[in-house]
Amino acid sequence: MSERIALPGPGHSPMTASESRQYWETRHARAGALASGGHISHDESTNAMFYAVRIARLIEAIGPRTNPGLPLRILDAGCGKGHFSRALASFGHLVDGIDTSVTAIASCEAQASERETYAVSSLSQWGPPYLYDAAVSIDVLYHLMDDDEWATAVRNLASLVRLGGILGLVDHDRDEDRVWQSHQKTRSTRRYRELFEACGFEARRYVRNDFKHDPSGMHIAVRVA
Repeated sequence: MSERIALPGPGHSPMTASESRQYWETRHARAGALASGGHISHDESTNAMFYAVRIARLIEAIGPRTNPGLPLRILDAGCGKGHFSRALASFGHLVDGIDTSVTAIASCEAQASERETYAVSSLSQWGPPYLYDAAVSIDVLYHLMDDDEWATAVRNLASLVRLGGILGLVDHDRDEDRVWQSHQKTRSTRRYRELFEACGFEARRYVRNDFKHDPSGMHIAVRVA
């Protein structure tokens, strides 16, 4: 059974960037393979179902395209222990996974196929020498408590996507920002749409997870300029 990781509740000061990185490093080191990046209150079996649902949502966001001779290049930004990266690679895509957790990236590299590449990096600092057909960030952005860090991360991810490419960012679909805990702050759909437009993207749709009571889903935008 996974070791429980204590979560500071409402009323606690928002985590700083360094505190957040330490929290996730500890969580990836102690929690199980799925719970470390999944829902901390679910057991492994429930998280396995949750991951299956979200992989289906990824296929819906990116499309059922696969071509071994011309694979899509995809960024999994905040990949954790690589569950989504490995799934995307199994579909024939070339996948880069990045995360600030050394422990998580070591786990990814130990299981990586030839279509996967991993690196320790924040979302705002990653800068490969090529553009992506799609960049996704799953259950990461609402753990960036500082608004400037959040906006910088979104802008950087957007800059890495080619013309016509897809940006898929998981958050809530709400009319307002909300701080849930010291390590979780969701932003309004309006703020995402404003950033998308400023970065040359057109917001296309929002795909909900629709699993149990999970309110999260993916904002999907396409680069048009």
